[in-house]
Amino acid sequence: MKETSGLVYGVGVGARKYSSSVSGKHRPEYQIWKFMLRRCYSEKERKSSPTYDDCIVSENFKNFDYFYEWCQEQVGFGVIGFALDKDILIRGNRVYSEDTCVFVPKAVNLLVVTKVSCRGKYPIGVSFDKSRDKFLAMCSRGGKLKSLGRYSTPEQAFEAYKTFKESYIKQVAEQYKSQIDPRAYKALLEYEVNIED
Repeated sequence: MKETSGLVYGVGVGARKYSSSVSGKHRPEYQIWKFMLRRCYSEKERKSSPTYDDCIVSENFKNFDYFYEWCQEQVGFGVIGFALDKDILIRGNRVYSEDTCVFVPKAVNLLVVTKVSCRGKYPIGVSFDKSRDKFLAMCSRGGKLKSLGRYSTPEQAFEAYKTFKESYIKQVAEQYKSQIDPRAYKALLEYEVNIED
């Protein structure tokens, strides 16, 4: 952990008395908080994960005491397999804050991740199949890639991807409805896949 003048990653305050439990292991709240700050303020992390290059943490969330108390009130906090998410409630969000973050299962978190830097020249979910001279639509479902067919244009392939992905997101939302924050459930039901994703 990087500390400057008692600050965690140069910005985090109030963590010293809460950072470890009696057994010497870091509390879950502290681990989540430290990782959030590292993503946003560690030079090394920003170089290795440019996705977070312009992400910031709200003033309230920079204070561990505040973050600790906020966690206690959140649906899904402390549930094994759940993670802090900043993108579901507000699409394209770059700020970790009490108004933008929720705890969701990792499977839900991965549903709305877009990897623009890894994509080629075609829309999300689309690649070109040279052997058949067609555009292939594929989507990950439960960790496995599913072929959605081959199409004459990238736009047609994207539409197949969009239809499948939005339907799948709704299925997963229903699966976790009773376990996630109602705001996250609503956001998933309303999620639309865009060709620019």
